[in-house]
Amino acid sequence: MRGAEVAVLTGAGVSTDSGIPDYRGEGAPVRTPMTVQAFLASERSRKRYWAGSHLGWRTFGSAQPNAGHFALARMEAAGNVNGVITQNVDGLHRRAGSRHVVELHGGMDRVLCVSCGQHYARQAIAERLAELNPAIDLDTAIRPAPDGDVEVDDVDAMTIPACTVCGGILKPDVVFFGEFVPTDTFQAAASLVRGADVLLVAGSSLVVNSGMRLIELARRNKLPIVVVNRGITKGDSRAAVKIDAGASETLVAMAAALGA
Repeated sequence: MRGAEVAVLTGAGVSTDSGIPDYRGEGAPVRTPMTVQAFLASERSRKRYWAGSHLGWRTFGSAQPNAGHFALARMEAAGNVNGVITQNVDGLHRRAGSRHVVELHGGMDRVLCVSCGQHYARQAIAERLAELNPAIDLDTAIRPAPDGDVEVDDVDAMTIPACTVCGGILKPDVVFFGEFVPTDTFQAAASLVRGADVLLVAGSSLVVNSGMRLIELARRNKLPIVVVNRGITKGDSRAAVKIDAGASETLVAMAAALGA
C-alpha cells in the first residue's frame, strides 16, 4: 500500500482489544438485538433496552482506544489514509485522533429524539436515568456487548426519560436492526472509497449489508481490496489480499511499514 491513498472500513474486530466484544467472533454469545420496530412499538421494549443499555454504558463508555485505532490516526495524519469508515458505534476512532471518520451506524455517545430530532450527550441521559431509577444496581457484574448493551430481566419498574423539548421518545443515535444507514452517511462513505486507491477492511466479517455495498463499490471502481480479519469474511472472494490475523497488531505493523 506504499504510495497509495487508502480508504479504511473497520468493524467490531478493531475494538476487541479495547474490551468491547465482537458480535460474530469465535466464542461470541448468541444474541437477539433490539429491532427499531420493537423499540418504537412497545414501552416495555424501550424499558428493557434502556435498562440493559444503561448498565452497559458504564463499561462501554469508559473503553479506551487501542493501538489499532491510534495506528489508523497516525496513517491518516501521514497522508496514507484518506479516512475511516466504521461499522462500530463506540466513537473510539474519533477519540484516537482520526479526523475524517464516517460512522455508518451512528454513535452510542449520542441520543436523539425520534420526534423532533433534538440531540443529547449520552452521559446526560445516563445521569437522568440514574436520577429516575435510584435503585438500579450499577455494581452488578455485567457482560458488555458490542453495542453497549447487557441483558436485564426485571424492567417493569424502570422509568425512562422523554425528550425535554417535545416529550418524544429518546433513542441512541445509532442504526438499529431494521433501520437503514442514512443516505447522506452512506454517500460520505462512498465518497471516501471513490477517492482512494485501495480499500482496506479491518476487523469486519462483512455480514452487514452496508459493508458489502462498499466492497462492491470498490470492486466496480477496480480498487484492490485488502481484508484483515480473524476467520472468513463475506468479502474474501473479492479481496486481492486476505490477512488472517488480528486487526490491532496488523494495523500497527502497517503503520510502521509506511513510516507513520
